[in-house]
Amino acid sequence: MALPLGALLLALPLAACGSESDSDDEATDGGSPAAESFEPVTITHAFGETEISEQPERVATWGWGSGDAVLALGVVPVAMPAYSYGADEDQRMPWQSEALAELGGEEPTLLSETAEPPIEEIAAATPDLILANYSGITEADYEKLSKIAPTVAYPEEPWATPWRDVITTVGEALGQAEEAEQVLEDIDAEVAAAAEEHPEFEGKTIAAVGIDPQAFYVYRGADPRVEFLEDLGFTLAPSVGELDTEETSFYFTISTEEADKLTSDVLVSYAADEDAAAAVAESAGAKAMSQFQDGTVAEVTGASLVAAVGPPTALSLTWGLEDFVAALVPAVEKADAQG
Repeated sequence: MALPLGALLLALPLAACGSESDSDDEATDGGSPAAESFEPVTITHAFGETEISEQPERVATWGWGSGDAVLALGVVPVAMPAYSYGADEDQRMPWQSEALAELGGEEPTLLSETAEPPIEEIAAATPDLILANYSGITEADYEKLSKIAPTVAYPEEPWATPWRDVITTVGEALGQAEEAEQVLEDIDAEVAAAAEEHPEFEGKTIAAVGIDPQAFYVYRGADPRVEFLEDLGFTLAPSVGELDTEETSFYFTISTEEADKLTSDVLVSYAADEDAAAAVAESAGAKAMSQFQDGTVAEVTGASLVAAVGPPTALSLTWGLEDFVAALVPAVEKADAQG
């Protein structure tokens, strides 16, 4: 699936458009500026080991986040997924379009937004490396992709790779491990600055959910959305662990009848637009929750912003950081006022 967020982010769902390391090399279409210094690397993942013996020149990506990491390292993929949820008119996320405009060169082929990787489309792009670090590919998908080019899957479970690991693994695969670390340092500096500006976040318990009128989708502690909230100083609410059914690698569902058991100082609720947010607030489950009753719900509204932080990527995190923090502040202030 190209993006779990369109259906799972909600139905469940550029300042940093590249590494800031000093380099005068121009970005290439699918290739790395560091070709002459590339050393062979073997990457271990859920389906075995992938050896990358030569500098990748034509990189294709599938899933979420890998393409952004490639772009952040100054490389334009030859193929990457098209998106609909939160995307611009070119079927790209806005931060991707900004990065591509900055890098220039031939634009990547956009792969169909399908549940399974479009094997024929990927093969037509003739990649020499396929990155699916944060994806839902099956072992059968992996075998098909590996016949096209060396393929890197997720380390353990589908849709559960920590966003930082996506960046470091992509950097390793491209022979740009140091540049990837710099990308992370730059992101961490911005997140740390946001946390420092908001000491009131520190220690507040939090739960993150996607809600529709029929069910609540709660993001588990291993989900990158939650990790990002913890980076800002929040603590995952104990109720999340107590209710966790381990239904999937990154979320679990609770019924509207159980919604009141999901207690926290602050609740983050993702909504595609204001109408959707209003519908959620009027649902029976929401009305039963203490956070909605007390006004301690941070409504993250707008498809692009929801996608930017759920889960964050090498490009999207800083793109959406300011608006995301702004959405958190009123709920935290209300929680503080209530003691």
